[in-house]
Amino acid sequence: MENLRQDLWNYKFSHVYVEKEAFNYSTSSKILSHLKNSRIIEIDHYKDVFCRKNQNFVLQKNSPKLILAVKKNNFVYNGSEMCDDFGNDNFYYTSAVMNCVYNCEYCYLQGMYPSSNVVIFVNIDDTINEIEKMLKSHPVYLCVSYDTDLMAIENITGFLHKWIEVGAKYENLKIEIRTKSANFKLLKDIHCLDNIILAWTLSPDKIIEEFEGNTPSLEKRLRSIEEAIDYGWRVRLCFDPILYIENWSELYKECIETTFNKLNKNKIYQVSIGVFRVSKDYLKIMSKLRVNSKILAYPFITDDGICSYNIKHIDQMISLVRSEIEKYMSPNKIYM
Repeated sequence: MENLRQDLWNYKFSHVYVEKEAFNYSTSSKILSHLKNSRIIEIDHYKDVFCRKNQNFVLQKNSPKLILAVKKNNFVYNGSEMCDDFGNDNFYYTSAVMNCVYNCEYCYLQGMYPSSNVVIFVNIDDTINEIEKMLKSHPVYLCVSYDTDLMAIENITGFLHKWIEVGAKYENLKIEIRTKSANFKLLKDIHCLDNIILAWTLSPDKIIEEFEGNTPSLEKRLRSIEEAIDYGWRVRLCFDPILYIENWSELYKECIETTFNKLNKNKIYQVSIGVFRVSKDYLKIMSKLRVNSKILAYPFITDDGICSYNIKHIDQMISLVRSEIEKYMSPNKIYM
């Protein structure tokens, strides 16, 4: 297990399915050059593998396969109402990769997709072109790492380098890169930009160990954040999702204290707080997949199609975490 928590994600896919058209892209060649021991299988369309019937998302996590595909449409999506726009207008997100190499028990992707195989759309330049068209008429706040963790696989895709290059060209583009990884070292060769925000999800070690499979420890994440700050990057700390588990209050107090003992509070750009919440339809699927899950066994309350904790627990959790963070950060830098 410790080998899965290295600074650089090192999983090797046993099989890589490649759409015929995808072979024509340099991104495919780059990715395949890192996976020389994988079996390469040509396919007509990624859905032939990704959307097969009777797949089990959780079981596939034991040995996920990689699929290289060409995205034909829907390059940019409107930002989700469940996600904070941090006061930015024109909030959008992109999905150049479907699924994540990590295995978080609470992840909504297992309710969203029929398979845990990872799909990388190799024609990322088409998405970039779409964003550039939008920027001609209005500013854009863009989240590029919601349905995956791009930093965790930057060593094989190079997608973050591409997005940061775009950010360098357009002052009216603000990009958030969300991650749980400890891979900042892969970005050391790039000059920091004020319109690029590196956002780390932070959790207590007990939650990381029990519910955030294959992810780096809190210590490793903080070490990577410290490096990013030292290199001048804007860093957003995300205590989200906060999970209601036994001794949650003590766990989060300790996590927050550890975080701000390690990091220079004056160099933190923003902090976000949020409790676990998920679509009702996704939760139904997730609960069937993980029948023994302690965190999914909670009697969730549904409001407008979104499931979360009851109001009493939400208020307790937000209040405690916010008050602990306010010991270090100004309230105007804290978002909920």
